[in-house]
Amino acid sequence: MTELAFTRSQADALADDLCDNIRQRHGDSYPELPTVLTGATRAQLAVTLAGSQYAYEQFLVHPQWLLAQIQRHTALPSLSYYQSVLREGVAAIDGQLPNTQQIQLLDRLLRRHRNQAMLAIVWAELNQLAPVEIITEHLSALAEASIQVAMDSHYGWLTALMGEPVGEDTGQVQPMLVLGMGKLGAWELNLSSDIDLIFAYPERGNTRPVADSKSRKSVSNQEFFQRLGQRVIKSLDAQTADGFVFRTDMRLRPYGQSGPLAANFGFLEEYYQNQGREWERYAMIKARVVACSEMTCSEVVSLDRRYCQSAANELMQLLRPFSYRRYVDFSVINALRDMKALINREVKLRNKTQDVKLGRGGIREVEFIAQAFQLVRGGREPVLQERRLLKVLPTLVHLGVMPDATADALAQGYRFLRRVEHALQAWQDRQTQALPTDAQQQARLAFVLGFESWPACFDHLESVRAVVDSEFQAVVGDSQQHQAETREMPMALWVGITQSQLSTEEALEICVDLGLQSAETVLTQLNHFASNRLFNGLPASSRTKLDQLMALLLQQLTDLDWQSLAWPDLPAQLDHAQLLARTLPLLENIARRSAYLVLLLENPTVLPHLLRLFTASAWIAEQITAHPALLEELLDTHNLHTVPEPELLRAELEQALAAIPADDLEQQMDTLRYFRRAHGLRVAACEVSGTLPLMKVSDYLTWVAEEIVRQVLAIAWADMVGKYGWPGDSQGIRHDKGFIIVAYGKAGGLEMAHGSDLDLVFIHDCEATGSTDGDKSDGSKSIDTQTFYTRLGQKIIHILNTRTNAGRLYEVDMRLRPSGNSGLLVTSIAAFEKYQCEQAWTWEHQALLRARPVAGSESLVDRFSQLRRSVLCRQRDRTDLRQQVVDMRNKMLDHLGSKAHQAQFNLKQDRGGIVDIEFMVQYAALAWAVEYPELVVYSDNIRILAALQQAGLITEQEEGVLAEAYKAYRAAGHRLALQQQDAVLPADALTQHRQQVEGMWRRLMEG
Repeated sequence: MTELAFTRSQADALADDLCDNIRQRHGDSYPELPTVLTGATRAQLAVTLAGSQYAYEQFLVHPQWLLAQIQRHTALPSLSYYQSVLREGVAAIDGQLPNTQQIQLLDRLLRRHRNQAMLAIVWAELNQLAPVEIITEHLSALAEASIQVAMDSHYGWLTALMGEPVGEDTGQVQPMLVLGMGKLGAWELNLSSDIDLIFAYPERGNTRPVADSKSRKSVSNQEFFQRLGQRVIKSLDAQTADGFVFRTDMRLRPYGQSGPLAANFGFLEEYYQNQGREWERYAMIKARVVACSEMTCSEVVSLDRRYCQSAANELMQLLRPFSYRRYVDFSVINALRDMKALINREVKLRNKTQDVKLGRGGIREVEFIAQAFQLVRGGREPVLQERRLLKVLPTLVHLGVMPDATADALAQGYRFLRRVEHALQAWQDRQTQALPTDAQQQARLAFVLGFESWPACFDHLESVRAVVDSEFQAVVGDSQQHQAETREMPMALWVGITQSQLSTEEALEICVDLGLQSAETVLTQLNHFASNRLFNGLPASSRTKLDQLMALLLQQLTDLDWQSLAWPDLPAQLDHAQLLARTLPLLENIARRSAYLVLLLENPTVLPHLLRLFTASAWIAEQITAHPALLEELLDTHNLHTVPEPELLRAELEQALAAIPADDLEQQMDTLRYFRRAHGLRVAACEVSGTLPLMKVSDYLTWVAEEIVRQVLAIAWADMVGKYGWPGDSQGIRHDKGFIIVAYGKAGGLEMAHGSDLDLVFIHDCEATGSTDGDKSDGSKSIDTQTFYTRLGQKIIHILNTRTNAGRLYEVDMRLRPSGNSGLLVTSIAAFEKYQCEQAWTWEHQALLRARPVAGSESLVDRFSQLRRSVLCRQRDRTDLRQQVVDMRNKMLDHLGSKAHQAQFNLKQDRGGIVDIEFMVQYAALAWAVEYPELVVYSDNIRILAALQQAGLITEQEEGVLAEAYKAYRAAGHRLALQQQDAVLPADALTQHRQQVEGMWRRLMEG
């Protein structure tokens, strides 16, 4: 190591240089500076400038901040100082200004206050005027004050726009509570920390107007607090000309980036009880309420401070059992070990061995030691339910679980590591824990830490890290070495192929020895893959990763349990060659994207899981190959094999779209497509693993489609209103959207499958003579309502149907609208009713039975439902109706059914198949709905069958026969679709079901 040193004289020269530059830049504006900057104060300034280029730049631009620091005798202020200064600043903002200007003034206030306060803290840290725990406490107090004031300001302004949120149970105005996680929660922020936050509120409900409110309609509390959270984050996190306040990270909230930005207590409780993972237990140890909107000005909203305090207590009581078990819980050690293993992989991957936080013997290891004891024993020893690490260590000594000398060594080591961390970050106000490699920077760091040279400083650091790592291994380290074994044969095979070191016979012998089925075909595939020109230009690092991945793939192929992957009603299972044929296209697609190679190498559970999914489903293989971003879904196998309820689906999609600018249609379309594909993968994974039955599969795929359609309507509507204004009647009076999307077919009948298209009909109820209220002054223009709704329909189809780089959302079929392709794209409800009553064919009424509104105006939904019921419940001649249904069925059978020579069973079209069941259900419902209107309440076949049985029109046995056959056919169809095969089985498949359905057809339709 170099012996280059940084001296006191160099530091003094920096102070002189700063004073000269202030004089040159600001003239004689600060004549008192030379007289007050003397003695100890000047020496402290020199050390500060030696350790912080950021401080030099800020003092140069704002010499008044340097004077203020000197006048305070360089001491840190009280902890309450930060919030009081900010509140004075907010009070000075003119309440009559437009909201956008108020926000700009708030953001400037927050940033300038942060920079000035940070200078005082950096000064105290670099000059060792306060211990580490005081420094971190001040940084945390600064963050809390910034969060609190930002939230209070936005809460008040937002209530004026949207009304105040009211709980549906208590009727109380709801506060937002901010959970500080990690270092913020433990009063341990570093000089350039992110702040990890979770936003919460007590109860669901809706907003109500406040005095002088500009709000026109009530919104849900969820929408209010999501909007509030977005505003608070922007005020804290956005980079402006004045910098930022705190980088804000919301990924620790339930479901991470896909979860709702703000969650009510009930949602949080359900999540942590049923979904919370071990690493979240670790994260929740330090959680505390750092801000609550109890401080919001009372003249704006009617928040009850006692209710807010009670809510904060309730939230912490709700979360505590999640982290702290009532029993001594040693299972957590494995979880912490796994977390450290992940960190170690990141350290190696990103070359972070000289990182004082993540590297060996770093800050994270000290934290893991303390938190291991807390998680294991905290449930039984409440004194361990302490957030601050330096208070936990002596408690462990008191409990007799850690020697005094060990606790003292860890505390001293932790303080030194934190001082090093702060010195690294103070230089440029940058989030880093990496030791410098530049000799001059090493010398500066040694100087501000009080060492004569960098070697002396580094040697002391190494001794500290050795002590910490030794204690970490004793507490959390694995008893066995978890180094992956080098699999010699697979690597030898692959390298031998790529480097032409093996003859064909030798390579084939290795394939056989590995147990690879269809060895000759496998070898041909590997040779072809190795000769791909794509790999010739790969960087050496990527080629090495690909070689490692290929060796791992070959080994994993032989480890698969084929029997566990077998599916009934399908052709013979795959062999290794067939599975390799599905897998190699993915590797070809990601070979130049090293992040995906690393993902597969560094997450050992992903590749075997991927192979199991590829074995079970060609459709899954195609989806992941075409869209490798879906690989990230395999990192969390728990989420992959569970499906959320519709409310969480909605919250996830809304949250994802809320982060996208309203005018960025391309990104919105890509987000919608990823949402569909990710959830399609989840439900397929559940289906192939047997964790989700058929009916739930269809429900879930239908829910996904519905949420997408709802959001597509919202996006298209916003675009249309922005261009043309809001549609109204002939008097120019606005109503609600006056528009619905009706799903027919599989979506209407809650029977969506992978790859299903959407049969849709668009209906509006605005007057033909009406027009939009577009105003050229804001860029919009008025058009008639029919044109508006037609263009709205076209926009919806465009978003759903257009094929982008991310693929197509759904193929949309509009042929079921009145008059089919020759009819209007969007039909008025009056015209729809007239058509159904006077012109519709019987098959169109059969289709109407499966129709269901999925998005749009609630009042129009109600009107459509009444119309549908009225049409379906009409008096019909049953003989004539039956003949029409039979004629249509025979025509379909002639055109679409299997021919005699084909020796197969078409699940849908052949006699005894799905269409027979559907036509019998539709005939019976239409024939008897006039007497039994409950037959047309639902749009799905299973519940209509149940209604027919309850009405006494079919027996319980007949209902069972048809329902079980229907479900068996659809389940087989789903499995075939996941293998990308047609819905066709051998002629002798499912014969019992077919015979029973054919018998029912004869009795009901031909008797």
